[in-house]
Formats: sequence, structure tokens, C-alpha cells
Amino acid sequence: MHARLLASAALALAGTAALAQDLPDLGGREITVVTENAYPPLQFMDASGNAVGWEYDFMAEAAKRLNATVAYENTSWDAMIPAVSEGQYDIGMTGITIRDDRAEVVDFSDPYMTSQTLMMVRSDEDRFTDAASFGANDDLLVAAQPGTTPFYVAAYDLLGGDEASPRIVKFETFGAGLEALRTGDVDLALSDSAAAQAYVAASDGGLKIIGEPLGTEQFGFIFPKGSDLVAPINAAIASMEADGTLEALNQKWFVDYAMGQQ
Repeated sequence: MHARLLASAALALAGTAALAQDLPDLGGREITVVTENAYPPLQFMDASGNAVGWEYDFMAEAAKRLNATVAYENTSWDAMIPAVSEGQYDIGMTGITIRDDRAEVVDFSDPYMTSQTLMMVRSDEDRFTDAASFGANDDLLVAAQPGTTPFYVAAYDLLGGDEASPRIVKFETFGAGLEALRTGDVDLALSDSAAAQAYVAASDGGLKIIGEPLGTEQFGFIFPKGSDLVAPINAAIASMEADGTLEALNQKWFVDYAMGQQ
């Protein structure tokens, strides 16, 4: 597997120039991208204060292939979709699940990543082993960021559709909820599979994954309705998937990065 990923990365470098000839040319256009910088390893601030992650690397490569430049802005998760919908920014990126209700107010790119929601617990957790046993114990709490896929999975897959359940402890960022899990303030955190595997790998044995996946989700970038950037970004996604760049980014951020945090 590792050798295949390395080969894909090499192929990505070799094939970029050729594939770029078939991509739209945006003529040096500046694109304003807004993000939260709170969802490692997709986008976050590193120890040196630099904004880094899978989505930053993708956007930098897309800008090269499309002949564009990128300017970044930062906002909270709950403000992002409304702000993009109103045209304040050209693109939003923060691991946004493609959903019909969101597609009513913003346009989505094609999926750039498919994932499943996994249950993360402390490594010594033995009071529950799956969604059913979590739901059956009224003493157990789950961390969630309002408006996100994990919030709705917690409400509907774990707690019978009760979005107002007191067992859902709300946090402004995913990182705050994960820290609450580590310290024992909550008993469960949910995340997409790629990120969950990275968090567990980087936890030095402190976290583990239990139960079966709770659902499949696809991530996409968001745009104001009718944006002329949707087609170019879709072309960049297809180009990077075809030449192995997306797979190389997955290796860098969901395997190598997590292992480097141990």
C-alpha cells in the first residue's frame, strides 16, 4: 500500500503539467477562500502559527493548475455558509458535508473526499461498545459542534432524533469537543473516518474507535449560487484524482501527519 501511494505521488508530479493543459485558465484571477482553521488535518494552525492542511495543499495546487491566486479569510463555522451564500467569499472550505438543505443556499463542488462517521472514545472506555449501548445509557454524553454532520448523527443515529437532548454537549470547535473527550468531560466524539483515524493514531494510545461506521458523507467546497468557479474547481478535482495527487494528499495528511504527532 505504501509503495503504491508513493508511486501515485510521483505520478502526480509527472502528470501535472500535461493535465493542466486541459484545464480552464483563470488568467491570474484572485479567489477569496474562507475557512475555519479548526478541523485538522483538513485545515488548522500548526505549532508555528501557520495555516496548513489537506485543503490548503489542494487549493494551492488547484490555483497552479487553473492559473489563479488565492487569498484566505477566516470565520467561524456557523457564519461560513451564510457568508458564502451572500457572496462575501468565493469559496468556503472546512470539511463541509454535501447535503440537500445546504445546496439550497450554496453551490457545491464535486466530492473531493468520501468518509464515514466513526465513534471515538478514551482507550479505557468499557461502558458501551456501539451506538445502541451508548444510546441506552442516559449518563453518557457526546460532544458535538452545532450544525455539523456529527451533531446530526449524534441526534438521529444515537439519540432517537432529539436535537435538543441534554446528552449532546455543544462546543464551538471540533477541537474543544475532542479535548473534552480526552479530559473525561464527555464520553464520545464523532468524526469522519479519515480524521478519526488520524486523531487516534496521534493520541499515543489515549483514544480508540468503537462500533460500526454510522454513515457515509462526501465533502465538497461551497460557492455562492451560480458561481463560475464551480466548473474550474471540479476540473481541478478530476485532474488531481486522475493523476494520484488526491491520494498523495491523503497519505501526507491522514497517515504521515498523524504518525508524526506521536
